[in-house]
Amino acid sequence: MRLPLTAAVVFLFLAGLCMSAEESSSAGRIPLIGDDAPAFKAETTQGPIDFPADFKGKWVILFSHPADFTPVCTTEFMTFATMMPEFEALNCKLVGLSIDSLHSHIAWLRTIKEKLEFKGMKNVEVTFPLIVDIKMEISKKYGMLQPNADDTKAVRAVFFVDPAGKIRALLYYPLSNGRNFQEIKRLLVAMQTSDANKVATPADWQPGDDVIIPPPGSCGAAKDRVEKSDKDVKCYDWFFCTKPLSKELAPPARK
Repeated sequence: MRLPLTAAVVFLFLAGLCMSAEESSSAGRIPLIGDDAPAFKAETTQGPIDFPADFKGKWVILFSHPADFTPVCTTEFMTFATMMPEFEALNCKLVGLSIDSLHSHIAWLRTIKEKLEFKGMKNVEVTFPLIVDIKMEISKKYGMLQPNADDTKAVRAVFFVDPAGKIRALLYYPLSNGRNFQEIKRLLVAMQTSDANKVATPADWQPGDDVIIPPPGSCGAAKDRVEKSDKDVKCYDWFFCTKPLSKELAPPARK
């Protein structure tokens, strides 16, 4: 039976929507800031993990890389492993992921330790867990697979998960370009500083720089903010005031 022209157009339109939905589902929805971190259980180079339950009370940086035995990923893992004590001091655990087998992970990490040197880093041992995601289930949960970039390799995603298991920030890099690990650490410190001191941080903030006081919530409070601020508070306008915050109150100095 031949469909009328209008019905045929509607049918094709709906079929296209279904295909788009299917393609989107295969890539996975990217968790948003404030969402619960999608839970999963996985095998890793450090044994099985239950995420994020095993990390309750700690910050976690969950990051993906395209593939083992690739040069950009190798430089990233050497850098992260070298900086691991700095993240541990910030109550933060590192967890890596790629769509590779456990044997591939182990062989690659052994190669990094035994054979490679980069920017003065050598004999680097990667001791944080590296997830095995052969079936791409976790990559899809976190939107790490982006088909227009590659449908079999995860992009360079970075998820910051707080001690309550909430997504607090996320960064995405293309397959061809390595991440800025000092910026990853700086953002972690900035979020911890904001949480601890109920402040915001301005552009390019570093520990020891002035911080931003949250804007007032009423006209009266705005007037008082400008006219009666503490001597250490500098107001550029009613909505924009800063104050000093010593490095001792930023996370790196906390025990």
